Amino acid sequence: QVQLVESGGGSVQAGGSLRLSCVASGSPMSVRCMAWFRQAPGKEREGVALIDPVTTTTTYADSVKGRFTISRDNTKNTLYLQMNSLKPEDTAMYFCALDGGGCWIQVGRDRRRRGSHEYNYWGQGTQVTVSN
Repeated sequence: QVQLVESGGGSVQAGGSLRLSCVASGSPMSVRCMAWFRQAPGKEREGVALIDPVTTTTTYADSVKGRFTISRDNTKNTLYLQMNSLKPEDTAMYFCALDGGGCWIQVGRDRRRRGSHEYNYWGQGTQVTVSN
């Protein structure tokens, strides 16, 4: 059974930075999608960033483009999220998620992102709080 453990969350001032880590352990698996999601109180879970660990192709939510960077270290089975220029709106519980399929699902000749309910493995989350 694959287990994911996030770390690196905390409380910071607006404009500050945090680096989140997600370490995977357990049975070996072929991973073709690694992602970060977040959920604020009263809101639905939101996709933040995606990465294909093989090709390193990345995708970001518009709200974090230019501020967040997703990366991975395949040797260490670790996913990272570097968060810079943090805003109060970034306050949320952050979760990492993995799946053996791709980050994008083909629908006819089009495609869509893999939804939050379509990932096989999830961590417990790490809280990020940004204050003014």
